[in-house]
Amino acid sequence: MNNMPSSNGSGSVPDTPCASPGRRQDAASLSVRIADITVVSGGECLRTLLGSCVGIALHDPYQKTGGLAHVMLPSSQGHTGPPGKFMDTAIPELLNQLSRMGSKVAAMTARIAGGASMLNASAGTSIGDQNVAAAETELSRLRIPIVGRHCGGTSGRRMLFCTQTGSVRIEVVGAGDAEI
Repeated sequence: MNNMPSSNGSGSVPDTPCASPGRRQDAASLSVRIADITVVSGGECLRTLLGSCVGIALHDPYQKTGGLAHVMLPSSQGHTGPPGKFMDTAIPELLNQLSRMGSKVAAMTARIAGGASMLNASAGTSIGDQNVAAAETELSRLRIPIVGRHCGGTSGRRMLFCTQTGSVRIEVVGAGDAEI
């Protein structure tokens, strides 16, 4: 698996309600906390801060609905907890919530970000890498295409998701912004 941050490579950030150059997004977006899932409609924007956790943004372009899950761990392995804590429970719950808003799974696209190696691990696969792999596996199983990604590396990042356009802006301190 490639541990370097990846994006769609455009490097440019379009002028959208959530991500226009030089504009603070905090006032116009809702914060999604760790192990949480938030769904919105009507073009609202969502944001989260990620390290080894992975942000999963699902978007229905026809309904202009979307949701963001801030997922901590790759698998529940039978443990209970908030559905947003584990990849194997977060993505199905995110889909359930979006379906209740009228979204169709067949219309969904996904963008993922995060999965950084925040600690120097001497051996084995980092939790960030495991989280990214679990996200890819679950989305593939559900036949939801990943249309953008910004994963890996050693730095945390901010993820800003605009449900009007489906765009996701990634901000990494010292590395510039990317659109996925």
